[in-house]
Amino acid sequence: MVNALIKEIEIRSESRVNAEGSDVSIITPEEKIETIYFGGGTPSLLSQLEIKRLLSSIKEKYSVKSNAEITLEANPDDISFEKVREWRGAGINRLSIGIQSFIERDLIWMNRAHNASQALDCIHLAKEAGFDNFSIDLIFGTPHLTNEEWKENVQKVIDLNVPHIACYALTVEPKTALRKMIELKKKEDVDTDAQAVQYRILMQMMRDAGYEHYEISNFAKPSFRSRHNSSYWEGKKYIGIGPSAHSYDGKIRTWNKSNNIYYLKSIEQNIIPFEMETLTETQQLNEYIMTSLRTIEGMDLKYIQDHFSLEDNKRIQAILKKDVAKEKIIVEGEKIILTDEGKLFGDAISVKLFS
Repeated sequence: MVNALIKEIEIRSESRVNAEGSDVSIITPEEKIETIYFGGGTPSLLSQLEIKRLLSSIKEKYSVKSNAEITLEANPDDISFEKVREWRGAGINRLSIGIQSFIERDLIWMNRAHNASQALDCIHLAKEAGFDNFSIDLIFGTPHLTNEEWKENVQKVIDLNVPHIACYALTVEPKTALRKMIELKKKEDVDTDAQAVQYRILMQMMRDAGYEHYEISNFAKPSFRSRHNSSYWEGKKYIGIGPSAHSYDGKIRTWNKSNNIYYLKSIEQNIIPFEMETLTETQQLNEYIMTSLRTIEGMDLKYIQDHFSLEDNKRIQAILKKDVAKEKIIVEGEKIILTDEGKLFGDAISVKLFS
């Protein structure tokens, strides 16, 4: 698979159009690569040599900034001191660790492979190996999680001086094993009111501890924002390499076929097997509204006027004045920013503003 990934990198960098007549380059070799992210699947299984080969291929074919953020996703049960040291030696300078909880009961409920001890140990191991830039994920709103337990989870993050934290309310997707278990009354359903309370607790505790709440689900110490995730919210172009990987050039979104065998056979023939959609102006506007409102910078009405239409700008302003409660938004010049209360209703507010 690594050989195929390297070949896809070469195809994208050396050919503006693939064998099917579609532009696959997205980013030219002259444009600066600011972030590289090893995610999806289990990238922590890659050896040090494989990571080095992939990074060398990218740097050979593209112009990569000297201070590029290079992140690898890992779960606590994947992490050992030797592994983390190897990742650092391979060129990884940031980790994203899926801890989810420091409470054994909740990890069992979520069917996580790691335990509470590993959840704590992996943070110490990352620090010992020299990682001062890393992020952890936590989940709130599980059925048994009390507010006091949630405070203890968050306090652990603060006490350990974790530079970045991403927090998500537990959601139960349709047609999943968890949804089936809930329907069969074998597991409790989530309580959205309790989740809202725990989200408010999170916001207050992180603010008091000096974290910047720069995106609805993300908190960072000064200068430790996730540059990679921020590029998505800012609508920047990106290339995804490998089966199921998504790419975006500002107007067209593509995604590689998910079938590994088909992907490997296609790459052998110098074809990147992908599907695509061209976003309409309405879709582009709606995506901008949705992503920008999630951030601390907010939605820019002038940007909407310059890139879309004066009518859309006026329509949005009218909705904000008439249908969105004042305690949910802050208006700073041309910027619309969600308040803490507004963040609880971010998706609903976005939908109201959609074209």
